[in-house]
Amino acid sequence: MSKPEPEDDRVTVVVMSRDRREELLGSLARHRAPVVLVDNASTDGTAAAVRAALPRAEVVELPRNVGAAARTEGVRRARTPFVAFADDDSWWAPGSLRTAADVLAERPDVAVVHARVLLGADERVDPFDEVLARSPLPRVGGRPALLGFMACGAMVRADAFLGVGGFDEVVRFPGEEERVALDLVDAGWSLVHAPEAVVHHHPSPRRHAPGDRSAAVTRSAVLTAVLRLPWRDVARTAAGAARTADGRRGLRAALGDVPAAVRARRPVSPATLQARDLVRRAGSGAPASPARHG
Repeated sequence: MSKPEPEDDRVTVVVMSRDRREELLGSLARHRAPVVLVDNASTDGTAAAVRAALPRAEVVELPRNVGAAARTEGVRRARTPFVAFADDDSWWAPGSLRTAADVLAERPDVAVVHARVLLGADERVDPFDEVLARSPLPRVGGRPALLGFMACGAMVRADAFLGVGGFDEVVRFPGEEERVALDLVDAGWSLVHAPEAVVHHHPSPRRHAPGDRSAAVTRSAVLTAVLRLPWRDVARTAAGAARTADGRRGLRAALGDVPAAVRARRPVSPATLQARDLVRRAGSGAPASPARHG
């Protein structure tokens, strides 16, 4: 498998995958940076296939599926200051890794740069991208400031990301971004939207049914609330979830992880809560993870 030469030595691409060997092999060759693949205990021979097709990639095989925490392991393995995330069905457009890295280099207060995400062969702009562009938060360097992001469209400053713990094994996946975004902002970092950087996302046909996705997003929202929000917001999140069948499924799925969330609980500051309330009232730049397509 031929692979483009790296376009920027400041960047590593971290890919998380599980049992999507064919989609992964189709996207890996498009990455224009060193690749760390973290395999979430696949059973379809993913790791061996990647080693054969892309010998230069670092392949990390996990003994069990840890969800999005696999990306955190990938960031730990990276030897560059910046890390771009990709899914097994996404890749950064030519020149975009350098573009996003330039933003991070020019703004030492920025921890996350979110690219414009184009969906499918017809390259429709992801609706979440349009939400981010309307963020009501004060701009940072002329760019929309965010309190949320979509992992496959993001480049992170590695030390900032790891400094807040990265993605964790309580929330796992999906919706893993919200807690990280809250913690970064609470620690004084900024997140920005840079639409001149582009990510292509061709959602895999092997995806969760809509009801399953909705339940999983609810589970993550409840656990994130327990981890970082006031108890009144936890109650509000749970009450909202209880109004639908999928929401109730998500609540039940969260119960087993609530003790771990309580142990790791560290509510964010009033200033961060105020920013969160602002974006929620505006309906833009929402801290909640998007209902992703993969």
